[in-house]
Amino acid sequence: MVETKNAELVFIPIPGMGHLVPTIEMAELLTDRDERLSITVLIMKFPIESKSDSYSRKSNSRIRFIEFSLNQPIAPNNFVLHFIESHKDPVRDAVAKMVRDESIRLAGFVIDMFCTTMIDIANEFGVPTYVFNTVSAARLGLNFHMQSLSDEQNLDVTEYKDSDAELLVPTYINPVPGKVFPSRFFDEDGLTMLLSMARRFRETKGILINTFLDLEAYALKSLSDDDKIPAVYPIGPILHVKAKSDKNKDCDKIMKWLDEQPFSSVVFLCFGSRGYFDGDKVKEIAIALEQSDHRFLWSLRKPPPKDSLQDPSEYENPEEVLPEGFLQRTAGFGKVIGWAPQVAVLSHPSVGGFVSHCGWNSTLESVWCGVPIAAWPMYAEQQLNAFELVKDIGIAVEIKMDYRRGSDVIVKAEEIEKGIRLLMEPESEMRTKMKQLKNKSRMALMEGGSSYDFLRCFIDNVFDNIA
Repeated sequence: MVETKNAELVFIPIPGMGHLVPTIEMAELLTDRDERLSITVLIMKFPIESKSDSYSRKSNSRIRFIEFSLNQPIAPNNFVLHFIESHKDPVRDAVAKMVRDESIRLAGFVIDMFCTTMIDIANEFGVPTYVFNTVSAARLGLNFHMQSLSDEQNLDVTEYKDSDAELLVPTYINPVPGKVFPSRFFDEDGLTMLLSMARRFRETKGILINTFLDLEAYALKSLSDDDKIPAVYPIGPILHVKAKSDKNKDCDKIMKWLDEQPFSSVVFLCFGSRGYFDGDKVKEIAIALEQSDHRFLWSLRKPPPKDSLQDPSEYENPEEVLPEGFLQRTAGFGKVIGWAPQVAVLSHPSVGGFVSHCGWNSTLESVWCGVPIAAWPMYAEQQLNAFELVKDIGIAVEIKMDYRRGSDVIVKAEEIEKGIRLLMEPESEMRTKMKQLKNKSRMALMEGGSSYDFLRCFIDNVFDNIA
């Protein structure tokens, strides 16, 4: 019997916690699963401080990191793509050095969905490229569908902007209204980028998706049935759930407060690492919480300076944006915080509902913890996620599904309160579905589970394609 040699995969994520963290978790999943695999993660650092820097140090002996800090100016339009493009030469040089100096057996590139320009580098080395898709399978299908309509029928997608007109998309059960399409479809640079990405996805050997079969069965079947789309591997949920403690000084206070609350009684409001509201909108949320009579834990973040790439920060004194006396009146049943240890909070038995921006990582965390969602998207593909969760999967209620940050729309307290009351209904069908998906999300990763088996299929594909 011929001995199978070890193999090296090169991972290329983009910076940012929403992409880097699941990429590293996936690298650990793969190396834990097959001792023949080693992985080099190429970290391209934005020229601004990132919270993800310290996370990249975590690894096992078969995962290593190579960092690039070019510190060059970022073009204002499509800055991510310009940023990735500028790293082609450093990536090429780093991989060439690995191959030359270490005699590694290069098996392929696993690139972030935004890093399709790196397919060119993989081609130069004669190895296949796989895409790691950090959004939903349904959202991936929309990209492919719009690219097909654009190339084959010359569809002008901008006609759907802010529209109730609906489009039949193969990966969605229900017709999708234009008002929940990602904003990037409606500006020229963004549309060009998304259509180009979809075209290049078709060149790859396979697409890894951070989802699982029972969550998106309809969308995954649609993708798998299309012979013009590469093989798809739903291997999720890939989450950073191992760390139960956090060094943040407020974590213990938050968890202690939750310990004192009744089972499934707390509404948790958190809008992601880049989530924030301006003053008038904050006041409407506060009024809704006070009137709802539900216990709440609210992660309230301060908006960054206008036109800044910085993340939201902490309020030194949140009273400056809250209604007068709000903190005093709600002291017995509510708590306003800044940063939140999201997975730890969602895992706590006192938390019964999650008012969320519907980022895909947050959605998977909510499913993992079995906490139903009230959908209040902000930007990117979040409106589309909200639509899928509310209409297709049935594990969320709507607060404002087509809300977009930066708009003049103020969601009134009455709408927010209504959403919270629906969210917290104790015996709802939505809550039952979420409990079922919680169990299925865990089973998917266990031996014999769907994601476990798809991961094996991916690894087999990698070794089958080594020259």
